[in-house]
Amino acid sequence: MAIIGQEIKVTGIVQGVGFRPFVYSLATSLQLTGWVRNTSSGVEIEINGTDESVSAFLEELKTHPPALARIDSIEARPVPPNGYEGFEIRHSQPQPGDFLPVSPDVCTCPDCLRELFDPSDRRYRYPFINCTNCGPRFTIVTDIPYDRPNTTMAGFPLCDDCRREYEDPLDRRFHAQPVACPRCGPQIRFEANGQQIAAGEDALQLARQWLREGRILAVKGLGGYHLACDASNPQAVAELRRRKRRSDKAFALMAFDLAAIERQAQVGPSERNLLESIQRPVVLLQRKPGSTVAAVVAPGLNTLGFMLPYTPLHFLLLEPEPGFPEVLVMTSGNLSEEPIAYQDEDACTRLQTLADGFLLHNRPIHMRVDDSVAEIVDGDQPYLIRRARGYAPDPVQLSYDLPPVLAAGAELKNTFCLTRGKYAFLSQHIGDLENYETLQSFEEGVRHYQNLFRVQPELIACDLHPDYLASRAAAQRAEQENLPLVKVQHHHAHLAACLADNHYTKSDPVIGLILDGTGLGTDGAVWGGEVLVGGLEGYRRAYHLKYVPLPGGDLAVRKPARMALSHLWAAGLPWEEELPPVEALCFEERTALRVQLEKKLNTPPTSSMGRLFDAASALISVRQVVNYEGQAAIELEALADPDENGSYPFDIQDGILDPAPLWEAMLADWRAGESAGTISARFHNAIADALLTICREIRSNAGTSTVALSGGVWQNRLLLHKTLERLRADRFTVLYHHRVPANDGGLALGQALIAAAASRNLMNTKEA
Repeated sequence: MAIIGQEIKVTGIVQGVGFRPFVYSLATSLQLTGWVRNTSSGVEIEINGTDESVSAFLEELKTHPPALARIDSIEARPVPPNGYEGFEIRHSQPQPGDFLPVSPDVCTCPDCLRELFDPSDRRYRYPFINCTNCGPRFTIVTDIPYDRPNTTMAGFPLCDDCRREYEDPLDRRFHAQPVACPRCGPQIRFEANGQQIAAGEDALQLARQWLREGRILAVKGLGGYHLACDASNPQAVAELRRRKRRSDKAFALMAFDLAAIERQAQVGPSERNLLESIQRPVVLLQRKPGSTVAAVVAPGLNTLGFMLPYTPLHFLLLEPEPGFPEVLVMTSGNLSEEPIAYQDEDACTRLQTLADGFLLHNRPIHMRVDDSVAEIVDGDQPYLIRRARGYAPDPVQLSYDLPPVLAAGAELKNTFCLTRGKYAFLSQHIGDLENYETLQSFEEGVRHYQNLFRVQPELIACDLHPDYLASRAAAQRAEQENLPLVKVQHHHAHLAACLADNHYTKSDPVIGLILDGTGLGTDGAVWGGEVLVGGLEGYRRAYHLKYVPLPGGDLAVRKPARMALSHLWAAGLPWEEELPPVEALCFEERTALRVQLEKKLNTPPTSSMGRLFDAASALISVRQVVNYEGQAAIELEALADPDENGSYPFDIQDGILDPAPLWEAMLADWRAGESAGTISARFHNAIADALLTICREIRSNAGTSTVALSGGVWQNRLLLHKTLERLRADRFTVLYHHRVPANDGGLALGQALIAAAASRNLMNTKEA
């Protein structure tokens, strides 16, 4: 039978996921000869065999790749057979300028977990057990190809036993780059007051003892440090809040298994799948009435954010035992507003006053990555709130090529984006760019992504706001490197991000319901309640919330009471003494506020939907001062009666959404003694009803029936549900986020696409 040859190139996430052993096993089972190797752009294969065997190989490659692999392309071309005698795995071949996606970090697999707790296994209770199917990836890789010398495991030479596994193509640890064992790999230790007081299993048991006693620990994880304590101990949690300077924002939680989480929160099938996914995000769940988690973990909320262990060390630390806490607080190791600590020396300095003791290890972390946060919406759809560990740096795939673009993102919830070809590499969550430390983290991340994915930007994009640190950094780099700088309006970027997230490539314009807290408008006002019609190429502002003064700028954001009184003033409604926001401010502050409003002193106009929520929250005494972004709206949503169908009116005309009638109706309900839950539900219904009315009007005039939902306000699950329900019932096609957050964490993706579109238009104009 005739022998043919095929040369095959595979791109995608195909390194560090067991791809070469899979190819080896498949080829040998089909009696094919040839070779496979990693390159800087993917995996190359050459096979010789019968036409039938080669066809079977290609079909299996396409349809049943390894579980962690993601194939983006397979290119095969015939070549003359080379007379190979067997099949081999060849050494990696670096190729200057080439690149490939890198796998995110992956949670411990079932096989490794069984070995971890098997007394007869040589890796029994070893905190760094891993294989090709699990373990660290992105946080330890320093360069590509993804080989051990290009990871932070380069300093741990393999022992003979580990090397045999590493070099055996039929072993699941074949070329698992972080592979190690107690003899040759990283080790844990416990420190207090700058001194090591235990190592190995003793360190682990001492850490568990301290947690049992109510102390606070810094625990070195996969992409940085956590601060941990007993979640059922209100004194320990309160002390952690005091030290971390985080007065109200909810803490993330970790439990050993799903059964433990189900004792604390409602877990449906979709939540279960998300909790147990290989990404292991923090998942927002409805708290059960009998939960033993201290109320101070999530003040004012009816949800808890849970994750399952994703490293062997976490499994060992949370191992069930009588008297040991079933649930631990597992929050980012940082002071509020700072980036998560990830380097040992820095962590021991920065966290010294926050933690009583440190559970450390000596495997370096190359890139800091925080935990991802998600929830289930629309019945069964995962909805990312923070995209980080487990998801980044997995690229967003596009349907067309982009030039190399660096998009700097926004001020809050910053991520950046680098593009190359059909890949948009959206970074992990960086944080709020409000200090030098977070700016450093941003710049470190950009350098690493550029190196890893071989991107040299030819175009830079940033937000329209000139004072954002991200915008300043982008402008400075554009000037230094003589690169074009495209300034992108904030809400247009949100719209573009949603379109990219949904693979929307039609030229038809869509209706963008872009709702958030703050974004600089083209008229110099603070936008945030925007209805845009358009796409990547441009937009028109069809409707927006009526402008009201933002008295004192950021001061009004921190004090919703000020925003409530501003809205009442703009609506011509009196500040009656018994109103909660009036009572919340002293006479002097109210007097100064009125003068400020009347004389227009530091009162930039705003159409912010976030500030509308703040005002509603303050008006019915939910929250007069906030300690974290979105707190007033989050607590208002938590109160809403799910069975209430009433609504409040808006005045909608001439492209303006005026809430004056809403405030009158809300005040009437409040005076009549309606519950906060009823009023909150009617407020949410009012917004959903008004948006439906606007979309109907635009469709009747422009024929547009596709609606995109983006902006941080759409993290409000209640509003999202009510709006989806109304729009779909009226035969609208609705796009919302799936792979990137609706909040500013997805903004850089939209910036990159708009900048690329602007660049194309400029080139077309020049050519014409």
